[in-house]
Amino acid sequence: MPRGLLLLAALVAAPACAEGIGAADAARLEHLVAQDCGACHGMTRKGGLGSPLTREALEGQDREGIATIILDGIPQTAMPPWRPLMSEAEAYWIADYLLGIEEK
Repeated sequence: MPRGLLLLAALVAAPACAEGIGAADAARLEHLVAQDCGACHGMTRKGGLGSPLTREALEGQDREGIATIILDGIPQTAMPPWRPLMSEAEAYWIADYLLGIEEK
């Protein structure tokens, strides 16, 4: 099985904590952003097939909108829905990570 599929399988198998995302899940999600998101959005998140995901490019975007795009994708584009593979808490963690919002 390709490494990316193994990571996605791990996302399905590892539920998010009720209070938030733990350190192990955060490391797994950070790796997902670097590898899986980076495959389309660029390894430095400056864009590629997908739009840039830098903090500057996402300035003015809200975390709810970003999480919705992560979960539901964008129809008629290469952005797939990740809802079958991750929880809402994980999508919000990724949105916060991309926006530079620290967990409180």
